[in-house]
Amino acid sequence: MRKVLFIIYICCLQYSCSPDDTVSNDPVVIINPSIANLIFPYQNSLCNEGSNLTPTTSTVLFEWSASINTNSYTLVLKNLLTGAITTRQAQGTEISVVIERATPFEWYVISNSVLTTTTAKSATWKFYNASDGVQSYAPFPAEAVSPEMAEVIETTATEITLDWSSSDIDNDIVSYDLYFGTDTIPAIYSSGLTESMLNNVAINTNTIYYWKIITKDSKGNTSDSGVFQFRIK
Repeated sequence: MRKVLFIIYICCLQYSCSPDDTVSNDPVVIINPSIANLIFPYQNSLCNEGSNLTPTTSTVLFEWSASINTNSYTLVLKNLLTGAITTRQAQGTEISVVIERATPFEWYVISNSVLTTTTAKSATWKFYNASDGVQSYAPFPAEAVSPEMAEVIETTATEITLDWSSSDIDNDIVSYDLYFGTDTIPAIYSSGLTESMLNNVAINTNTIYYWKIITKDSKGNTSDSGVFQFRIK
């Protein structure tokens, strides 16, 4: 009897130590979500495809392609006239949003995963939501190219080039006014610029600079970039 019990004990011990029951020490690999590709409204376009039209608003369908390793999406929409930002959550690759007419917007999509806090941000596109009776549209607000927003530059140079980009669905930009200085609300520095850059702007080390661009078109419409800043270290 003792021999039988001993054999049973040995068998149980071997089973409990079987390789199939060992705990793996291999790390768990979590694949982050990828970037979604925007589809509609188109980049730098006039959006005429809204529904549920009123004199001031319309419903626009935002669309993008599916991204891998993604469970949900966040649409981020910015009114370029007021600076107001709204967000919408979506499980699929499209969502309808009521927005103001005759207004420029920019938008992008964030891909989210339930397995990680890491997200992926798409490209940012701009468009105008059309309105009846509007014959021309103001240029989109300019974007800082160089220096980038909040960039810290380590240099011994005494001059810098300011570079920006702007677009207009009417393709009739005629000039730019540059505001620049060390005040948070910079003063006019140069007006009537026909190129989207300015060379030989004087700078000093250990200084924070602020600048903005007013873009003008041939119909007298203007747009304000808002204030950018950079630091010379």
